[in-house]
Amino acid sequence: MLLPATSAEAANTTKYVDSNCPYAGCSSGDLYLKYRSSGVPNSALATFYGNVYNYAGQTISYNGATAVDYVFVFGPGDGSGTSVKNNAASATNCADADNYRVYFNSGYTGTAQLFEHAGGCFVAENFIAALKNNNASQHFA
Repeated sequence: MLLPATSAEAANTTKYVDSNCPYAGCSSGDLYLKYRSSGVPNSALATFYGNVYNYAGQTISYNGATAVDYVFVFGPGDGSGTSVKNNAASATNCADADNYRVYFNSGYTGTAQLFEHAGGCFVAENFIAALKNNNASQHFA
């Protein structure tokens, strides 16, 4: 039996975004996930800073304000609007000092791949076979 949504559930706003920067306070040091493999032109991007527990999205509510459900999708380019979770083929670590590890599962578990900082945004690195289009979270490494 379906029950009507409570007022708290009905109050949530959903936003489809290609970055966690508007609320995560990104500076420099983002990890760029690409929809296509390295070297393929016009690939859509998604940009994340810091730890991301689940590439499907995140719900944020500050001080009891209306919750916002952020759904992570790729931005402009080939793959635009596609869910980030389990759809990235390559990544670029644009951090000056931070390393990132991308995981197979949400919650930073399972097979992982390290993306070391190179002092700026350079060529994307393809995901290993186990993680290509099977990636769900990231964590500072």
